[in-house]
Amino acid sequence: MEIPRMDSLSLDINPEPTTGVVVEEVDDGQPCVACGDRCPGFLTHEWRYTCQNCKCPRQLHDVYNENFVNICDRLGWKRQDDITLQVSKEDTLKYGYTWIPAGLSQEKIDDYIDQLPNHKVPKIGTQGEKYRDMQVIVQLPKQDLSEDFCKTLENDWEKKEFRIFRDLRDQVAMGIGCIKETTSMTTCANCKGEIDEGELAAFAPKMGTETCWHPACFVCDVCEELLVDLVYCVHNQQIYCERHYAEMIRPRCPGCDELIFSGEYTTAMDQNYHKDHLACHNCEKKLIACRYILKDEHPHCIPCYQQLFASNCEECTKPIGPDFKDLSYKERHWHEFCFKCSECQKSLVDQPFAPKNEKIFCSDCHDNIFAARCDGCNDPFRGGMKKFEYKGKQWHEQCFTCTVCNQAISNKSFIPRDEKVICVPCYEENFAQRCTKCSNVINKGGVTYKNTPFHKDCFTCTNCSKLLSGEKFTSKDEKPYCADCYGELFAKRCCQCTKPITGIGGTKFISFEERHWHSECFNCAKCNGSMVGRGFLMNGDSILCPECGRS
Repeated sequence: MEIPRMDSLSLDINPEPTTGVVVEEVDDGQPCVACGDRCPGFLTHEWRYTCQNCKCPRQLHDVYNENFVNICDRLGWKRQDDITLQVSKEDTLKYGYTWIPAGLSQEKIDDYIDQLPNHKVPKIGTQGEKYRDMQVIVQLPKQDLSEDFCKTLENDWEKKEFRIFRDLRDQVAMGIGCIKETTSMTTCANCKGEIDEGELAAFAPKMGTETCWHPACFVCDVCEELLVDLVYCVHNQQIYCERHYAEMIRPRCPGCDELIFSGEYTTAMDQNYHKDHLACHNCEKKLIACRYILKDEHPHCIPCYQQLFASNCEECTKPIGPDFKDLSYKERHWHEFCFKCSECQKSLVDQPFAPKNEKIFCSDCHDNIFAARCDGCNDPFRGGMKKFEYKGKQWHEQCFTCTVCNQAISNKSFIPRDEKVICVPCYEENFAQRCTKCSNVINKGGVTYKNTPFHKDCFTCTNCSKLLSGEKFTSKDEKPYCADCYGELFAKRCCQCTKPITGIGGTKFISFEERHWHSECFNCAKCNGSMVGRGFLMNGDSILCPECGRS
């Protein structure tokens, strides 16, 4: 089934005098979205718009409607146009929504819906359905629509003022927009973006036939919410929801959420109240000519504020009232005159302090009682002091000194000796190992020979000065010599080859009557056979084997 199309026909409403506003929402018993199980359900207050149980506003509670919400019924309007241009409940629900614009085919309805934010599409059973229900009661508050829902109209004059406001609004400012295709390229009145010919756009006939908006741009100029069911009000060539339009014409009381039609009202906190509605948010005591304190944007009398919100002093346990300064530290609170050192009772206001064991102390008392102490002078380490630690001990900077010269070591290098610390110059002067050859301190690369220390570069051959570190060497008269020099200077010489008999670590040679031979040189002078381990004969300076000797 296709809903009758609206081609060039205007769908703006020219309301007839209303005989009654139809309100479908049920207030009492609706659960609070903010409080959850802590609120048993909305309970209507005698005059406030908040819940008696949890004190949250009506808008924070769920919306439940007894019947299908027809926006014209809520406004109390009767259409003068063709009745076929209204969308019936059955057709609306058939498409799966709680509201759709009139005069569109299903294809165009889908096109319109696609241009709205997903969470604002009034599809049955979705967040968008709840959004639409909430916007109905927020943008079109029932107390703005009919005096039957006003609790503050006290006399005939105020009721007359209400009717004048309602009638002028309905006739001059309020209308219901329509969705239709544009006949030429145009510009959105909100975002100033282009709208191509043939695209769907929102029109508000009270703004003229040329002005239009993207469907998602048809919003209230104050709250910027989609105008629910296309209901708008015009003021100074801008469109508004009814709530914010009304607040530009009449002040709205933040206590009861009703417009003020009385000639006398109270102004406080840049807002206007019915004369009896400036009251404590908790006990409802009238606050005219009384002191009060704002908490979460709600006024509270002094006793209620102290009971509900004032912190108890950590020292005296009494409430910290509004006449006293509340000094706090890590969710703990004190009266100004109670904020003092637990040891010396000195005031800590504007002074450094430190907490310890659930108490507070001035910096001097805290340091004297709890601070670590120097192993040199036994005085405490105070805030901002440098602390030097070594092997479980700690010192002030000026106490961390060399045990020899008593000069501060600070960040310089030091050398430990017998649980003491010694600066490098003193250690080198008094305790460091010195080279036997040059007498200078051996810092690194030392060599020890026969318990005598040398620099690596100082441990050299006595004859040729060759470095002996890592080389084979021997000594003569307690002096080191390289193997070559030792052989040339002190070694026995072979009678055969005349070369020195040298060798480190057990070289074998043969000696006979002050004569010496290398093992490999101890051979028969005639047959050249080795004589090592054999008997031999002497023939002058030569040696012969027994066989050669007999021949």
